[in-house]
Amino acid sequence: MTREVEPLATILRAASFAARVHAAHRRKGAAAEPYVNHVLEVAEILAAAGAPPTAIIAGLLHDTVEDSDADPVPTTLTDLEAAFGAEVAGIVAEVSDDKSLPKEVRKGMQVRHAARASDAAKQVKLADKIANLRTMLSSPPAGWDHGRRLEYVGWAARVAAGAKGINPGLDALFDATYREAVLHLAAEA
Repeated sequence: MTREVEPLATILRAASFAARVHAAHRRKGAAAEPYVNHVLEVAEILAAAGAPPTAIIAGLLHDTVEDSDADPVPTTLTDLEAAFGAEVAGIVAEVSDDKSLPKEVRKGMQVRHAARASDAAKQVKLADKIANLRTMLSSPPAGWDHGRRLEYVGWAARVAAGAKGINPGLDALFDATYREAVLHLAAEA
């Protein structure tokens, strides 16, 4: 297998793995789109910004552990390590939340941990926040009023502040997406 084909094959294998894990999962937005659309968007953002293959693979897999906890057979970091290697599993571990903790604690941890994350994890975190901000504009979570959406946008910016400085393209895309979200919410007020 050539060096060019191997990362592509692994990326497609990760996409297939994520699709299986998220097959029954839906996004929280009014459109209730299939959850796999989110991880595909994160991977596409990473690829378009020139992120390394390990970051793209981790972008596809970044929610498989925390979002499969209630599934009949939850996905574990050990599963990811066996299928995709220790580096990818490590990146996923860096960007995953411990869902046993209260939401506010998890949110605070994301802000604090972003600056200490690996370069690949920072890129995954930025791409995830970009995708989430886009979704906040196109199909916000059902039941989220203006204040809660505004709070999310501000929190995403605090997380992103610690994740910036690795990939100028992702930094610029986050900034543009953040500005669009702020302007959109200001127009709604």
